Amino acid sequence: MHNPMKPFALPTDWTDEQALAVYELLDELRDRIGSLYEQRLIDAYRDRYAPPAPSTDDAEPFNDPLPF
Repeated sequence: MHNPMKPFALPTDWTDEQALAVYELLDELRDRIGSLYEQRLIDAYRDRYAPPAPSTDDAEPFNDPLPF
């Protein structure tokens, strides 16, 4: 699977203005990365989080009789 990001501590003494500046920077960074890598990010997200396709190697044909 994937390696989750390790937690890290955030400063707790930022001013409101500092916290807002960092928040806006991260928001802008996310937008720019999304614009540049949109399809690749979608593909990577799908590869990481999509359930695996069912295996058909060992599947037996569906031959159950109809109940009617």
